[in-house]
Amino acid sequence: MKKFIKTIAASALVFVGFFAFNASNTTTASAATSSDFTSIYKVAKAHLGASYVYGATGPTAFDCSGFTGYIYKKGASVTLPRTAQAQYNAYKHVSYSNIKKGDLVFFGSSSYSISHVVMYIGKGKMIDAQNRGVVREAVHAPWWHAVGYARVTTDDSSSTTSATDAD
Repeated sequence: MKKFIKTIAASALVFVGFFAFNASNTTTASAATSSDFTSIYKVAKAHLGASYVYGATGPTAFDCSGFTGYIYKKGASVTLPRTAQAQYNAYKHVSYSNIKKGDLVFFGSSSYSISHVVMYIGKGKMIDAQNRGVVREAVHAPWWHAVGYARVTTDDSSSTTSATDAD
């Protein structure tokens, strides 16, 4: 009987360990899957032309991080940190060559001084809230200094990794 109980207990531990391993892996999955991106981008496009107001989080006016937070919350049920710097610090960094639709692009003077955040929409374009309101434009324009790129994930990791598949 003791041997039977030990076998059952060992099997239960293996099962629990397997479940815990799989559960922890699902929390690091990208929040911006292609279907999520479609939903997020639909929300973003619906707000083209909305006013820029410092500190605004929508739905009729936005600042940059208020806009990215709003579109991720409404389009993918993902809550982003409130400021551009906090968003930069929260997610896995990727190189520009590995950027995907839905990734965040950060601008500023350095990685310690992020002043603007946008969402990458593909083909070198972004959508963001800026002094002209919510607009689409090129990521690499002379007036922007891109500091980094990040993939939104459902965990709060700030480690830097390289994505495996390019846009």
